[in-house]
Amino acid sequence: MGRHSLPDDPAQRGTGSRPGARRRTVLLASGLLLAVAGGSVVALRGDLLPFGKPCDGPSVRLGVAASPDIAPALQAVARRAREDATRTDGRCLDVTVTPRASHELADSFGQRPADPEFQVWIPDSRLWVDRVGAENGTPLTAAATLASSPVTLAAVPRAARALGWPGKTYDWTGLTQAATSGGGIRLGLADPARSATGLLALSRTDATRAQDGRKGDDTRTAATATLLHQRVADGDDQAMATLPRDGSGAEQDNPRRNQALLLSEQAAYAHNTGADGGPDLDLFYPSDGAAQLDYPYTLVDAEELTPEQTRAASRFMTLLVETEGQHTLRAHGFRAANGAAVPKVVEAAGGRAPQPYAAAPADPPSVKQLQALLGTWTVAAQAAPSPR
Repeated sequence: MGRHSLPDDPAQRGTGSRPGARRRTVLLASGLLLAVAGGSVVALRGDLLPFGKPCDGPSVRLGVAASPDIAPALQAVARRAREDATRTDGRCLDVTVTPRASHELADSFGQRPADPEFQVWIPDSRLWVDRVGAENGTPLTAAATLASSPVTLAAVPRAARALGWPGKTYDWTGLTQAATSGGGIRLGLADPARSATGLLALSRTDATRAQDGRKGDDTRTAATATLLHQRVADGDDQAMATLPRDGSGAEQDNPRRNQALLLSEQAAYAHNTGADGGPDLDLFYPSDGAAQLDYPYTLVDAEELTPEQTRAASRFMTLLVETEGQHTLRAHGFRAANGAAVPKVVEAAGGRAPQPYAAAPADPPSVKQLQALLGTWTVAAQAAPSPR
């Protein structure tokens, strides 16, 4: 599968570490988790909490690369830490958060050496960490899940009403078929080879067919992939750019504009609450469970971090999982790590009852399923007409 491959062996997941480094990597991850569990007790004993003293002199610097959707929330927490003179090792914590597309860094980390600019990576899904591990690339240690966001189908109001929103519910297969079977609705998605949202949506459609006893109907999965490929975008931002820019008939009827997208609840929240984002989106939540983006807090080559960098990484993670950090993530449209629905976030994103927005998240796909789907997608890309 080349650079889009995923691990066959679950034992390889989550780390590409060297065999001799495995024990210390586990200890480092355990240390981070214990730091979170210890919370304020650890912070007070280590002179980590602010006491009104301004930051002067040397700081402990930490470089964080993050998926562009969660980066603004992380930057807000990092900025507050500087303003509050939050300390680690008696020095001020100085965190720089750089937005980077998850698939781009997965490509980079799939090869060695790692970019020394970043000590922490927060992609939008653990599947990217798994991929790097499968390629025996830069050793990665996923220490905690910071947030989550379900993958949904979003539609502009006219298309949503045509699909029966909010009263009509669908499973994944039915929803995808309804949105691609004519009726003037144009459904787009981000390239599953570059987008966790696109790949997870495709995996849920395939899983529903399997649950309904249609597992052997691979041709239908391939046909769906071929159809979706006709309106594929290179990435998540590019997919969002295909939505109508306003509510005018010219924009709504423009064949280059999509009226529906497969995207995360958080992306719909950002669209609906942003300025000049075009018509608000309405969300369909599949009745058989939504896949989740899960935002793992990941150490990059933990063996090469200095003790000061490891403690700084632990301190920043503590800020993110404690109450104030979680409030910041909610304010940017994210759910907690357990996937529990936040009614205000759901409503702002375009969800309404009786859509099953509070349903338990679907089980994550296996690595073999993802491998197979990427293969199907590659074949579909070769068979499909050029994207319109």
